[in-house]
Amino acid sequence: MHATSTFTVSDWTPATPPDEVGGEPLPTTGAPIGLAHMVKSFDGDLTGRAVTWFLGTRNEATGEGSYAAIEAVVGVLGGRTGTFNLVHAASTHGTDRYDEHLAVVPGSGTGELAGIRGSGSLLVDEDGTHRLVLDYTLA
Repeated sequence: MHATSTFTVSDWTPATPPDEVGGEPLPTTGAPIGLAHMVKSFDGDLTGRAVTWFLGTRNEATGEGSYAAIEAVVGVLGGRTGTFNLVHAASTHGTDRYDEHLAVVPGSGTGELAGIRGSGSLLVDEDGTHRLVLDYTLA
């Protein structure tokens, strides 16, 4: 099955990264690491919301960077109600998006979405609209 939904972010809360881990100071790199959580709202073939944990790194001078995220989704997908997790990541040279990965976390579906499997992508339209495109199956 194929689903397309738009989404908006209603909350973005940065977390303060530690100065050290295991007694070792964090290395200073050209692309500092940031951590945040956000709340998304979906509208379309998927209607609902998600809480997302976002870890990113970006070189402020060039715009180059990468991110990885895991999110817990609750809503209605294809007329079925339930929850599932998504994992996604991508990189940028500053003006593009490459090495993208988006997948439903196996075994994460509940309710009528139990057994969901799938993959997809996140797209950003020229007007700034964000879209989730998901190809999925249900057991």
